[in-house]
Amino acid sequence: MVTSTILWNFIYPPPPSLFTTAMSVVSVATMANGGLLEARGFHQQYSKFALTPDKKVPSRTGMLLLYSPPFLEGVASFLIFPDGGLRFLVLRSAICLHFFKRILEVLFVHKFSGGMGVDSMVVISLSYFLSTATLIYSQHLSQGLPEPPVDLLYPGISLFLIGIAGNLYHHILLSRLRQEGERDYKIPKGGMFGWVICPHYLFEVIGFVGITFISQTVYSCSWSLGIFFYFLGRSYATRRWYTSKFEDFPEDVKALIPFIF
Repeated sequence: MVTSTILWNFIYPPPPSLFTTAMSVVSVATMANGGLLEARGFHQQYSKFALTPDKKVPSRTGMLLLYSPPFLEGVASFLIFPDGGLRFLVLRSAICLHFFKRILEVLFVHKFSGGMGVDSMVVISLSYFLSTATLIYSQHLSQGLPEPPVDLLYPGISLFLIGIAGNLYHHILLSRLRQEGERDYKIPKGGMFGWVICPHYLFEVIGFVGITFISQTVYSCSWSLGIFFYFLGRSYATRRWYTSKFEDFPEDVKALIPFIF
């Protein structure tokens, strides 16, 4: 009871929507299961875990197909829901900025050498599309509901900006490790790579927590929690991959959380 009372100080009351309620459960459950599968060796087929599926697309094409639909969703939301107040405006702007940044990274930052499995592309693209739509829709349904007693909008903006900046910085460091088309991997260095092997995931989580603070809805909480669980599994698998490929991989470099995991 005490925990529940504290929680409602930070989030909107859940709107009477079966869709957003179901998506809140489905989102955290499916992402957590995805993280568990990653940790157990059953990977989404992209990046270093891309095998040689029968059906695949060039990695750059696949990534653009992941990020373009949710970016367009965010842009379209300004037309579909022209009103909504400051919080709704900031949320949609953050969504658009996040995916626009990812599109620019695909076009101008990332170095690609392989392909992406079509099955993985469809699953991830659908996940991004549905989660973005639900984030926006749940925020729309929150209009007119009592504001949370604790306003996290401005801390959320700060976390979001820290997250996208740190994510971009470490993506740039990764891109400098090899030339376009070069297939050999190297141990990343610089930035926070001396503490964790996936600082780009860590900062992405920070950015998504920022979006949750901006939104303060039940769905955004379950969504960011699910993403955290997925990145725990994916980063664990990534660290295991590096330790299997490089005998000199530093033992004190963790997977996702410095000094802890």
